[in-house]
Amino acid sequence: MIEIINVHKSFGDLHVLRGVNLTVEKGESMTVIGGSGSGKSVLIKHIIGLLFPDKGRVVVDGQVLNNLDEHGLNEIRKKFGMLFQGAALFDSLTVWENVGFALKQHTRLSEREIRSIATEKLAHVGLKDVEDKMPSELSGGMKKRVGLARAIAMDAAIILYDEPTTGLDPITADAINDLIVDLRKKLGVTSVAITHDMHSAYKISDRIAMLYKGEILEVGTPAQIKNSPSPVVQQFITGSAVGPITAE
Repeated sequence: MIEIINVHKSFGDLHVLRGVNLTVEKGESMTVIGGSGSGKSVLIKHIIGLLFPDKGRVVVDGQVLNNLDEHGLNEIRKKFGMLFQGAALFDSLTVWENVGFALKQHTRLSEREIRSIATEKLAHVGLKDVEDKMPSELSGGMKKRVGLARAIAMDAAIILYDEPTTGLDPITADAINDLIVDLRKKLGVTSVAITHDMHSAYKISDRIAMLYKGEILEVGTPAQIKNSPSPVVQQFITGSAVGPITAE
């Protein structure tokens, strides 16, 4: 579903991605781990076509993003849903209006139809009777669920998760992890997450990729990553201050 082929990206003198290669199969849940500033967010922006490589290619569902015009990019982006780190809800819109935002922008559905779809997607993420609430009335976990309902509102084939458990208490974070796993099973979507939360990574992933110094250092199942012989991987997944990775 997604191929990242020898992708390089620099910002001035800062060389962030240094030849990233990664393949995500259809229906797979891939999690990219790595420290702050390792390039995880830059990588996910390449996958959705918000950034383009200085060198290399990004291929989504058989289409090379580098070769698409603005119309083609907009069409491919409709295959994506995204859960943002801070949920990124519109404060001035109700819950159902937030969930139905893309439907209003990209379809000719009536307001009544959009509200009905929003209610259905909210039920998918375990929320009922919240359609008319404002984001300010929601807890952090509820905001994440609304953000996830919005991500699946247009029946996305690919969902991107940007630090899905950041800012949540451990119990709420685990509930979000369960929801991510459940949605993938029910909807059959391809998932790509970026996180430094190893509990989340182990739970939601089919495979985990470690991004280090602008390259994919290792890819494997959660069990393979846990047992990796790499000192870098072991230091990161155990959260040790001692090792080849230096604290920033």
